[in-house]
Amino acid sequence: MLAYKKYVTIKDPEKLELTGLPFRQGQRVEVVMIADDEEQGGRIEELRALFKKTQALPQAENISEDMIAEDIEEYRAGR
Repeated sequence: MLAYKKYVTIKDPEKLELTGLPFRQGQRVEVVMIADDEEQGGRIEELRALFKKTQALPQAENISEDMIAEDIEEYRAGR
């Protein structure tokens, strides 16, 4: 697999244009986007704090890994 890394700054959150890529026309590529943690302005830490707060709720104590897996499977099945 050929990996190619390019840093860009989002100007329009509706679209992203990449130019000068080292791939041939019609070649299938995988696109993975990872936001720079430092530019998130603490959003990741806020999210981690929310997860901890949510997991500490009394209702969450009775939720098992199996129950979570079942809910995910039902969601994926469209139920």
